[in-house]
Amino acid sequence: MKRSTRATALLVLAGLAGGALLMQFPVAAGEAPTPLFWLATTALALLALQSIRRLAALDGARIYGLLTAALFGVWVVYFWQLLVVVLEVPRVLLPPPSLILQSIADHGPTLWSDFVQTVLKAVLIGWALGSGLGFAVAVAIDRLPFLQRGLLPLASLTSTIPLVAVAPIAVMWFGFEWQSKAAVVVLMTFFPMLVSTLAGLKAAGKLERELMHSYAASYGRTLLALRLPSALPFMFAALKVNATLALIGAIVAEFFGSPTSGLGFRISTEASRMNMPLVWGAIVVAAVTGSVAYALLVQLERRAAFWHPSVREG
Repeated sequence: MKRSTRATALLVLAGLAGGALLMQFPVAAGEAPTPLFWLATTALALLALQSIRRLAALDGARIYGLLTAALFGVWVVYFWQLLVVVLEVPRVLLPPPSLILQSIADHGPTLWSDFVQTVLKAVLIGWALGSGLGFAVAVAIDRLPFLQRGLLPLASLTSTIPLVAVAPIAVMWFGFEWQSKAAVVVLMTFFPMLVSTLAGLKAAGKLERELMHSYAASYGRTLLALRLPSALPFMFAALKVNATLALIGAIVAEFFGSPTSGLGFRISTEASRMNMPLVWGAIVVAAVTGSVAYALLVQLERRAAFWHPSVREG
């Protein structure tokens, strides 16, 4: 192990040990923390910041990047828990992470049902349909340029329609089940995929296109062998953006009408009951889902477009 790596590991362990000790610092209920507590907290924050900076500066395996992100998340949750408990922040305003995790454990079956309703039905189906439709229209516009004057302005119009205006209309058209939320997701994910695919299809070099033309390659052959591979980074960028948009769109759409399950429905109903730990639990489920989806798409991009400079440099 290199000296810099060993020193960073010791710094990280020292910070974690200091955090464990500070959590045991006695603070009487109803009394303000002492200056000694704030001094120790400030010192620990500086130590945590230094350990993250040193870990992020390490060169080598990709595992260091993952460890940096994990360590940063651990410290954010730690100081959240510490300060919320010590300052006695009302749970209605901001519950501590321990209470949120307890709520997730207590309402696991309910949150799983919400996850299935929102993510596995509305988000996944709407994301696939919207992205697929955007890709198909982009290829059609590229093949038949006269469509660009008619379809592209209409497509751009769909991206300007407010979500809060579309969601209640979709509920009236498709009902309260997941189909109406999937329709909203399709509308939100269609235009980003369309624009990114069009830009990617134009990214192939002129010399390469002329070479394919000199070989008398058909449009379909040129598309599959040259232009689609060149467009892959653009398409994956749209897929990653659409993954986030799809989740946001489905959750917001559930505010305007939903059956008795769904992450948006859970957030709306539990917030009205002031059950904030469960509200934050649903938010955590949505955030983790979005992060996992993004990470999976990044790994898929590395395998599908490993040859592209933008992927190799990342």
